[in-house]
Amino acid sequence: MYDTSDIRKGLKVLMDGNPFTIVEFQFVKPGKGTAFTRTKFKNLLTGGVVEKNIRTGEKLEPANVEDRNMQFLYKEGEDFVFMDGSSYEQISISAEVVGKAHDLLMDNLECTVLFFNDRAVDISLPNFIVAAVISTEPGMRGDSTGNVLKPATIEPGAEIGVPLFINEGDKLKVDTRDRSYVERHKD
Repeated sequence: MYDTSDIRKGLKVLMDGNPFTIVEFQFVKPGKGTAFTRTKFKNLLTGGVVEKNIRTGEKLEPANVEDRNMQFLYKEGEDFVFMDGSSYEQISISAEVVGKAHDLLMDNLECTVLFFNDRAVDISLPNFIVAAVISTEPGMRGDSTGNVLKPATIEPGAEIGVPLFINEGDKLKVDTRDRSYVERHKD
């Protein structure tokens, strides 16, 4: 059981039979009454966010979740096929679970898949990927007042903003957390 002092961002807990992860929390000590922690929980099954106050001394039940390192293999219809690197077992994960990450998944990309009762409920990409630019407009010479970005489509299909000097075929390092350009990748 977790105590209120164990609360931290990313902690996985079980409430009402559903797994939740803590998104945000704030310790509050009012002038009168007992202290509590104002907490935002994200449901790992539905994606809904719930805000709840937890009084000091209350216990939270840990969720039966497991992180597994898996490799993305290919897309099959609406599902995405991943392989467990240790057992070579292949599983299909629905597009609903993959969510917005679908256009950043590249073949053989190592990901972390979160399982709840042997069911995939969430996927985490590595913080950075290296991908080639498939298409972008040529940058206009002299149009460099400030930090000007132009749209570019990268290998897996995502569209990101890149500096004007980036051309088609360039390999880029991309931050998957906010879908931003980091730097041009050096071979």
